[in-house]
Amino acid sequence: MNRIKLISCVAAIVLMASGCETVNTTSAGAVGVDRKQQMLVPSATIEQGAAEAYEAELKAAREKGVLNVDKAQLARVTTIARRIVAATPAFRGDAAAWNWQFNVQKTKDLNAYCMPGGRIMVYSGLIENLDLSDAELATVLAHEVAHALREHTRERVSRAYAQQLVLSGAAAVTGVSEGAANIANMVAEVTFQLPFSREQESEADQIGLELMARAGYDPRAALTLWNKMAAASSNGQPKFLSTHPAPKERIKDIEKNLPRVLPLYAQRR
Repeated sequence: MNRIKLISCVAAIVLMASGCETVNTTSAGAVGVDRKQQMLVPSATIEQGAAEAYEAELKAAREKGVLNVDKAQLARVTTIARRIVAATPAFRGDAAAWNWQFNVQKTKDLNAYCMPGGRIMVYSGLIENLDLSDAELATVLAHEVAHALREHTRERVSRAYAQQLVLSGAAAVTGVSEGAANIANMVAEVTFQLPFSREQESEADQIGLELMARAGYDPRAALTLWNKMAAASSNGQPKFLSTHPAPKERIKDIEKNLPRVLPLYAQRR
């Protein structure tokens, strides 16, 4: 057996011994997302790390005087986000009871995210520079909420640990359930720097469409939102797009899924 195969075998054994689990974090919904996920890092560890990373972001924004300075804008984001959160039981029953947080950061950057556990941040530049309608803003929020429901950050961090394991052996997973500071750094890195996989982005698009439809927002707004993103990208790469595939690559996929969710929207009208 060569060295690579040996390391892979050792990795598999250690992953199993370390509590690696195969899960499906959400129900399939009308859009049919049912991929099984491999998780190495416990959800509680990611939750702790996300709490620390989010609080660090809030603290930095407060110190700069850019957190929730526009109360009307915050109220708008909160209203839309709460409607989306109310639709989350369609995918997982525990999500509505998460400690959801909604904040807006004053900045010209075009960005938004939802950290694990329902920690949402919207950058004002996304709303203002793109002149988003409520439905377009709901598209962004539902997409980011979908990442949290599917625990894509936990999956991404788990993959990073698995890669380290293959490269350096069993020592890489020592303390994988410990060290919240290290996990917080990894959560922040996934949120702001490392892109989700194309598969994860597709899932977030699909689930996001269904969430916004169930919340009473026209899912066809996803097309106008990503067209606006495409136009913005021609003038320089928006921060939001640095961790998301190019808009034109996903519009066709969204169009394919619209027939599945438009009846849900029609029921809410």
